[in-house]
Amino acid sequence: MMTLKEIAGLVEGQLNGSEEFEVTGINSLDRAGTGEISFAVNPSYAEAVKACRAGALMLPENWPQDLLAALPAGLSGYILVKDPYVAYAIVAGEFARKDFKPKGISPTAWIGRDCSISADVSISDGVSIGDRVWIGSRTTLHPGVRIGEDVRIGEDVEIFPNAVIYSGSGIGNRVTIHSGVVIGSDGFGYAQHRGRHVKIPQTGIVVIEDDVEIGANTTVDRAAFGETRIGMGTKIDNQVQIAHNVTIGRHCIIVAQTGIAGSTKIGNYVMIGGQTGINGHIEIGDGVRIAAMSGVAKSIGPGETVGGAPAWPHRHWLRVMASLKKLPETEKTLWEIKKSLKGE
Repeated sequence: MMTLKEIAGLVEGQLNGSEEFEVTGINSLDRAGTGEISFAVNPSYAEAVKACRAGALMLPENWPQDLLAALPAGLSGYILVKDPYVAYAIVAGEFARKDFKPKGISPTAWIGRDCSISADVSISDGVSIGDRVWIGSRTTLHPGVRIGEDVRIGEDVEIFPNAVIYSGSGIGNRVTIHSGVVIGSDGFGYAQHRGRHVKIPQTGIVVIEDDVEIGANTTVDRAAFGETRIGMGTKIDNQVQIAHNVTIGRHCIIVAQTGIAGSTKIGNYVMIGGQTGINGHIEIGDGVRIAAMSGVAKSIGPGETVGGAPAWPHRHWLRVMASLKKLPETEKTLWEIKKSLKGE
């Protein structure tokens, strides 16, 4: 529970109304009750705001004065913020936050030799930890997690059930790894010789930097040599494939079912839409945005927005897609012109 004054301070907003009104939670405009706070990202939600039963609201700084005058009569207060969506994320995170209470190591967990595990951890039933593993404070390993040999896991990490971290991997602080994730499995490397595929040993590692979140059933392959690296603050959705020796920069967003081939370098603040395929041995510059279902075959310079398969500059791709709808009509017109030129 928080007061409106506390929430306003948390989101750096301007409070209008009762400072001491106690907020019990946050909810959507159509579901929020009288003790909860809700939010609207822009004035297009004005009708939903009028109809809501929330006790408090977070609104954008540019919310029109006439709409402020029409806010629900039962409202205890509202907070004007620069970005209501960010404010929502901050407040929702605060209400969802739970104080860490270490449960210790389950008697059914298997711990290898020469491990260094902080006292204030929660290691659940059926966890298996290899030799020489280092685990930091306030880390939680849920049931069925497997940690290989020589893995280092930082502080405030949460690894959900049945995730597997192969040997030699490094996991930073405040990392979240969801169920079914596999980190450090062999990269897909083979050489053809006399009609057979000869496996190339994958002797490198995976490094996951601080504040990364990895969605369910995503795989991050170990490097053939050197390292596969995921940069600080990057968020990866479910069912993403990241191949060997890929480097992903800081604060990227990678949406579900994306596949990134080996040795590709992705810059900082890159956004990749779902079901995108990215070729190997290319570079994606800082700040690039890639539309969903794109096929990226060659390097992209910093700041570009692309889409399509093969990926083109986004506006050009949109024009091409619009033109495709007109192809039957265009073809008919061309045939008519051709016939008229022949005098038919």
